Amino acid sequence: MPNIVIPYKPRALQKILHGQIDKHRFSVVVLHRRAGKTVMCINHMFRAALTNKLLNPRYAFISPYRLQGKATAWDYIKQFAGKIPGTKFNESELRCDLANGARITILGAENDQAIRGISLDGCVFDETQSIKPTIFPEVIRPALADRKGWCIFIGTPKGRNSFYQLYQSAIKNPTWYACTYKASETDILDEEELQAAKDVMSKDLYEQEFECSFQAAITGSYYGTIIEDLAKEKRMVSNLFDEDIDVETWWDLGMNDQTAIWFVQRYKKEIRLIDYYENTGHGLDHYADVLKKKGFEYSTHIFPHDVKVRELGNYAKTRLEALLDLGIVGEVAPKLSIEDGIEAVRKNLVNCWFDKDKCATGIEYLKAYQKKWDDKAQVFKSKPQHSYASHCADAFRTGIAGQGIELSNWKKQVPVNTNYIV
Repeated sequence: MPNIVIPYKPRALQKILHGQIDKHRFSVVVLHRRAGKTVMCINHMFRAALTNKLLNPRYAFISPYRLQGKATAWDYIKQFAGKIPGTKFNESELRCDLANGARITILGAENDQAIRGISLDGCVFDETQSIKPTIFPEVIRPALADRKGWCIFIGTPKGRNSFYQLYQSAIKNPTWYACTYKASETDILDEEELQAAKDVMSKDLYEQEFECSFQAAITGSYYGTIIEDLAKEKRMVSNLFDEDIDVETWWDLGMNDQTAIWFVQRYKKEIRLIDYYENTGHGLDHYADVLKKKGFEYSTHIFPHDVKVRELGNYAKTRLEALLDLGIVGEVAPKLSIEDGIEAVRKNLVNCWFDKDKCATGIEYLKAYQKKWDDKAQVFKSKPQHSYASHCADAFRTGIAGQGIELSNWKKQVPVNTNYIV
């Protein structure tokens, strides 16, 4: 292949990062907004793809959602690869094919079943803080194994969630690279621009987005403050299961077969969350098997109201009828507005205990469940942000709306602290 010059002139910081990433198979890079991390990573992939001597190299740019990746990265891919001779673009598949057989594809993490089974020489996780934490260990890490591929994780903090844990793990692992660069340190954005951001953003949001603070509040969190209070009150314990008390389950059956289940025991006024399970890409028989293998004695199962909707195929059965066929007999929670359901959860969380080990994922997702942010208006919307945390939160809301929960007075507003510090 003739010498190819990619039309990319890295900034001083980008040069530093390229040098470090080259030396490490796995890198966790925490950078402030508008630092150029997407452009840097895309061009890192191009260089790797053009110099890879293996047959048909494969690379992926992974965003929380495919459409998000298209909005943030696709134009950059076309901009830089368009100058490389022999490059072809597939708009429908968001795929770039280079003349040497290498391929770079934009993928969305919202449906992990759609990206299982692939093989990768390298990949980039964009906005890692908003990607379901199981995607890398369960889907992407195996995809890198046979080619000994590399991975770059980029993002900004979002509380002490899985991205924080990944960053902390990388710091302690000498084979990984980890770094943080704040807006006040890089000089990429001038002081006037930073001050303009401060003028319209809350302190917590500015610290999170521009100063890369993992300690800053997750702005817009519905349940974060309450859950942190529960932790301080030592309501997060190990081995919470009591064999003398029957178990009930709280369900969310989402789109694309995404299902979340809480396992719950009640003792007097206490609501004990003893286990949590979620998965995607499986039929209801899979979840029936999960319930059986847990070995619990079940008192009831509480399903969301849309379990009564008839689906195409399966002889037009509702999912409720399909569950009954599998021997899972339960009750359907009343249909409530999202706002009323969220208020009910906040009122009842004060009575909750959690198994901190078996419910670790569920606890993290509840903390990450937040209001949707309107970038144009610079305000939070009244509706929640749909994310990897949604199914977990919806299942919890189903249970609270279900049998045995006080349903009165939900219209009375409960003060919401949309910031919390972890």
